[in-house]
Amino acid sequence: MPTLIREAPLPEAPTAPPAGRAGGMLPSLTGMRWAAAFLVFAFHTYKFGYYGPADEKVVAWATRSGSVGVMFFFVLSGFVLTWSARPKDRFFSFFRRRLARIYPIHVLTAVLALVLAFTVLPWLRDGERTAPEAIAANLFLVSSWKYEWWQAANPVSWSLVCEAFFYACFPLLYAVLRRVGPKVLTAVAVLCVLSVAFQPDDYYLYSFPPARLPEFVLGIAVARLVQLGRWRGPGLEGAVALTLIGYFAVPLVAGDQYWTALVGLTLLIAAGAVADVKGEPSMWRRPALVKLGEWSFAFYMIHLLVMHSLRLWVGDKPKLDTLPAFGLVGLAFAASLALAALLYTYVEEPGRRLVLGKTRLTLRRRR
Repeated sequence: MPTLIREAPLPEAPTAPPAGRAGGMLPSLTGMRWAAAFLVFAFHTYKFGYYGPADEKVVAWATRSGSVGVMFFFVLSGFVLTWSARPKDRFFSFFRRRLARIYPIHVLTAVLALVLAFTVLPWLRDGERTAPEAIAANLFLVSSWKYEWWQAANPVSWSLVCEAFFYACFPLLYAVLRRVGPKVLTAVAVLCVLSVAFQPDDYYLYSFPPARLPEFVLGIAVARLVQLGRWRGPGLEGAVALTLIGYFAVPLVAGDQYWTALVGLTLLIAAGAVADVKGEPSMWRRPALVKLGEWSFAFYMIHLLVMHSLRLWVGDKPKLDTLPAFGLVGLAFAASLALAALLYTYVEEPGRRLVLGKTRLTLRRRR
């Protein structure tokens, strides 16, 4: 899911801000956002049936856990909001800043999805998901609270409904967790992982905001441990290895145990933050990855609409041979990335400034 880490831009030179300082630079986490968004994209190429029998099993192994990219965003959201928190911040100021990050693209892609649904993409039109009350609920970021509406308008926007709920909960959660010590924070983190591991296998819970709250709280607890200098997790290389094991290997043995990927991803987020704070080497801090990370929210929000549009050309679940299948993947990727760059430049950033009322101030400065 998509949390924008503009509080952590790529520095011109390696810096090591003090742990816990609000707004400290964490460019590695921005680079990781891109990897998470790409995992979701890869997962959807499999769900859309691009691959024929010769490739389907291998692709299933590589992408079946791709939905954990959203899980990564939820943990990252808690971590970054904690890292950049302002202790004396007012709730409405905080909530306004968060909505400024997500709302402009949310509204635009919702409108685009509805235009496509009622013109050239009838399969996006559904009695429940495109009913007026479902659309209104989606625009007000409450649609996922009713299962029948969880994919209203732009299907991926259900995660924004969860994020909006997290934002509403964050001031209280932060006020509590910033006052407890490392032992309690560690216990909270462990309980969050266990709650995900033992959550009933019910698809309704997948998009239900309270059911996803433990992932967000996990991010808060781990961020506090890093800020306090009490984090004892592995470095970047070890965290990457554990993430890959949790993503690829464990599901082969234990089935859809997504909590194993949750552990690795959480370790990876913490390791990336520590590397940035200490000025240690990090592949995730490379300029190209950071730029892609800045586009990742727009990429996430547009890619499914691109893939649905391509169904006009290739049909539903085309099951193509290897070269045509990967050619179609490349086309979907290139189109989504190009649109993401445009959305970031001409919608996301200007829309954020507009919601925050910074447009007039910028114009005055230019004059």
